[in-house]
Amino acid sequence: MNIIHSIPENIFESIGIAAGLSACLVIALQVYKEYRYKGPSSLSNGFIFGWVFIYLFWCFYGIRFNTIALWLTNAVAVVLQLALCFIVVRKRKLYTSKT
Repeated sequence: MNIIHSIPENIFESIGIAAGLSACLVIALQVYKEYRYKGPSSLSNGFIFGWVFIYLFWCFYGIRFNTIALWLTNAVAVVLQLALCFIVVRKRKLYTSKT
């Protein structure tokens, strides 16, 4: 554990931002896939809305403890997840009205 404590905080923050933005890329890929797919979404409401609250919590946690890697990347994740929610809900309305 001494190795971890010997690494400066700014290095951890930089690595945290890179890791968090990488995770955001995964969400962005899902948003893109859902946007491009013409069929109805298979994502559940619990999944799409649950992640909004999880990302919001970690964003506020990062704000509370002043960790930029947490609040910045989770704020991006919230925006992406809300976009995913919007797309899924819009598609459900579209495909429900067709049947």
